[in-house]
Amino acid sequence: MADVTVFYDGACPLCRREIALMQRLDRRGAIRFTDVSEGAPESCPVAAEDLLRRFHVLEDGRMLTGAAGFAAMWRAIPLLKPFGHLARIPLVERVLERLYVAFLRVRPRLQRWAGG
Repeated sequence: MADVTVFYDGACPLCRREIALMQRLDRRGAIRFTDVSEGAPESCPVAAEDLLRRFHVLEDGRMLTGAAGFAAMWRAIPLLKPFGHLARIPLVERVLERLYVAFLRVRPRLQRWAGG
């Protein structure tokens, strides 16, 4: 089993909803979910501001961000594992990353609509 830590913004209503869904799907407890809204853990090699700017996942000692981070999280959840492996295909990863970057542009508006 992979060693996976997800760093998420607990102050973001969209992030909280997404993480709540992932926690429900992670029935084996394979993922450590770490809220970084009030600062990064001392053991984290990434500054809190950077963790809040983009989605970060530590998988087997490698820090992944954006779409690659989501794919790592998916690989740790049996139901989503096929999508996580599919996202390793370079073309698929590039498309997912572009979609993620587009999402980041509208995230502030979506957060306001979601009650943030």
